[in-house]
Amino acid sequence: MADRKQATCIAPVNIAVVKYWGKRDENLILPINSSLSGTLSTDQMCAKTTIAISKSFQRDRLWINGKEQDATGKRLQNCLREVRSRCGSEIEGCHYHICSVNNFPTAAGLASSAAGYACLGEYFEYKEGITKIQFTIRQGSGSACRSMYGGFVKWEMGNKSDGSDSIAVQVTPESHWPEMEVLILVVSDKKKGVSSTSGMQTSVKTSKLLKYRAESLVPKLMTEMETAIQQKNYQAFAEITMKDSNQFHAVCLDTYPPIAYMNDISHKIVQLITHFNQYCGEYKACYTFDAGPNAVLYVLAKDVPQILSAVCHYFPCTENHDSYIQGLSNYSDVKEFPKEIENTICLDPIPGSLTGIIHTRVGSGPRVILDDNESLLGGDGLPKC
Repeated sequence: MADRKQATCIAPVNIAVVKYWGKRDENLILPINSSLSGTLSTDQMCAKTTIAISKSFQRDRLWINGKEQDATGKRLQNCLREVRSRCGSEIEGCHYHICSVNNFPTAAGLASSAAGYACLGEYFEYKEGITKIQFTIRQGSGSACRSMYGGFVKWEMGNKSDGSDSIAVQVTPESHWPEMEVLILVVSDKKKGVSSTSGMQTSVKTSKLLKYRAESLVPKLMTEMETAIQQKNYQAFAEITMKDSNQFHAVCLDTYPPIAYMNDISHKIVQLITHFNQYCGEYKACYTFDAGPNAVLYVLAKDVPQILSAVCHYFPCTENHDSYIQGLSNYSDVKEFPKEIENTICLDPIPGSLTGIIHTRVGSGPRVILDDNESLLGGDGLPKC
């Protein structure tokens, strides 16, 4: 190989509508239940990562959002070890420089690590089949395998002890349901108090509800959710999504000591969406919360203006209006919230409670960028800025 080999990749965030929580094998990163997620468009949310390999590098190094991180961590090294074992002599004696930038809050419950490791997977797919790549990047982030495809994707838990049948499979491409859009309500961009890895381990050890959910509830939810997506049945999709989110956070509270990823504003968002849907007599929006306080609303495009109006009325911006809503909409698109609906929702506005709103849609999977000008690493192998 040449002295240095590098590439830049962009990979998406995925947000689960049937969630994975807990591993049956910590070494192989095998989940105790299957899961299903929507892949979000990289036009609004993505991890951009440049990976360079060279014998001239003295050690593995990692930079995230401009700051150097510890590259000796178990998850990253497990992933790189798998890559080294699969690529063999081609990269023998080499070290990695990895530079990644997320255009969304990192470690705040928005699947940033999944997007970053999916970049690594996309980079090495030239060498191995997609199934082996999934196994490799799962060593870094379990749900990263779902970010290897666009549209809606399921991660099948599998049954084999070696994990060979625990793979992500595309349920439908992004073109299947183009009306499906997403509003992310950023309650906090701070790092969560309990990491997903730590939270899962504690839940597996202490929560009886987790076992019941994985064995008795999720298999049916997976079947129902696949059907809802394939039939583009939003009413069924919305109900399953919200119930699953509620169940996941019930498991977190059943964990000992209990884990509370949602905060008071998160619960107010649930209250708003519940009351708004009740007023309309059908589901106009559905919420889901990953391991963090930020709400992800799956909404059909025709209903986005109404939902944005409701969110901005009850969680109004107090400053920087121009940047409050990013992506497919902006603040000037927000309509006045109807008084007749306001009178039926028992919720007082909470100014300044959101740091922002990201409007995006279900999108495509990761891709390699061939333009060297897009590289995050300079000629010396260090971040450009």
